[in-house]
Amino acid sequence: MPPLSIMIKPASSLCNLRCKYCFYCDVAAHRDVFSLGKMEISTAENLIKSALSFADGCSVAFAFQGGEPLMAGLDYFREFVHLVKKHNVKGSEIYYSIQTNGTLADDDFARFFHDNKFLVGLSLDGDYEGNRFRVDARGQNSYYKITKAANKFIKHGVEFNILTVLTGYCAENAERIYKHFRSMGYKYIQFIPCLRPMGDKSESELYMTADQYADFLIRIFNLYVKDFTRGNYVSIRQFDNWVRMYLGEKPEQCGLMGHCTHQFVCEGNGNIYPCDFYCTDEWLLGNINEMSLKEMAEGKKAYEFIKESITVRDECKKCPYYPICRQGGCKRNRASGDYCRSYKKFFASCLPLFRMFRR
Repeated sequence: MPPLSIMIKPASSLCNLRCKYCFYCDVAAHRDVFSLGKMEISTAENLIKSALSFADGCSVAFAFQGGEPLMAGLDYFREFVHLVKKHNVKGSEIYYSIQTNGTLADDDFARFFHDNKFLVGLSLDGDYEGNRFRVDARGQNSYYKITKAANKFIKHGVEFNILTVLTGYCAENAERIYKHFRSMGYKYIQFIPCLRPMGDKSESELYMTADQYADFLIRIFNLYVKDFTRGNYVSIRQFDNWVRMYLGEKPEQCGLMGHCTHQFVCEGNGNIYPCDFYCTDEWLLGNINEMSLKEMAEGKKAYEFIKESITVRDECKKCPYYPICRQGGCKRNRASGDYCRSYKKFFASCLPLFRMFRR
C-alpha cells in the first residue's frame, strides 16, 4: 500500500492566537462541538496501533496540527513517540512533522524536535507588517515571538519550513516579504492562499483577487528562478512541485494530485475525518476508539469523499495547462476562490522559464 498519512489535532481547535483568517475556526464552527478537547494518551495509543496495523510495515507519517498543537504539552509528544516505538513491531519507517505558531516553543521543545527528527512548519506571514493578521488574544502582533522560536530551532538544529498565509496584503508586498525571508536565512517557504469561510464570497485585504494572485506568482517565480540560477536556491513548495511535474515527476503536495487521496485527520477525541479542510460532522468517518482506520478507509463515506473529487471539469479538459495545473489544485481552495485566470496568466508568462530546471 502507499505511505500512510495521519494528521493529528492533539489540542483540537484550541489556540493561543487569534489570527484574523483562521480557517480551522471556521471548520470547527461548522460542527456541533467547536473544540473536541485535548487528546487522551489512550486515544493516541489506539490511533498509533491502528495506523501501524493498517500500514503493515509500510511507512507512516504522523503530522500534528491545530489549533495550536503545542498546547497539548511536551509530555504528550514524548509519550506519543514512546508508544510509536513500542508498537512498531513490523518496522514501519516513521516520519514526524508539526505545524505550530511557535509562540510556545521553548528550548525543551526545540531539543525534542531535533532529537526525534520532527520537520516543523513555523507559521509566519512575512516581516512585522506582513504578519499583521497573526495576532494574540490582545490583538498584539506575534512576529517577535515567532522569530524567537525560529532562532531556537536554528540554535538546536531543528529542520523547519516557513508557512505563510497568502493574503491580499501579502500578494501586494510579495518581493518585500520574500526578500525579508531570504535575509533571515529561511530557505524553505510555503505560500498558502488564504481561505474564505465556507460559503463566503466576500472581498477584503485578506483574500486575493485573481489579478493579485497572478501577479504574485509571476513576480515571486521570477525571483525563485533568478536565485536558483545564481546558486542561491530558496525552496518554495508550490513552485518545487510544479517544476517536478514539468520534469515528468509526481508531485508530493496533496493539492496537486488532481484528486483527493486517502488521508486521515484525528481530532482530540479520536474522531476521524478524510481531510483537514473537512473536519465537519458531515464527513465524520468514525472514532478511533470504536473503529479501525482500515474499516473507515473501506467505508462508504471515505469512498464518496474521494469520488467527489475525481470529475474533471470540461473547461479543464481543454486547457493546455491542465497536466500541470490539475484544476487549480485542492477542491477546498477552488471552493474559496476561482483562480483559474490567475493560473492561466502565470503559466502563459512563466512556463518558458521552467526550462531552466532541466537537468
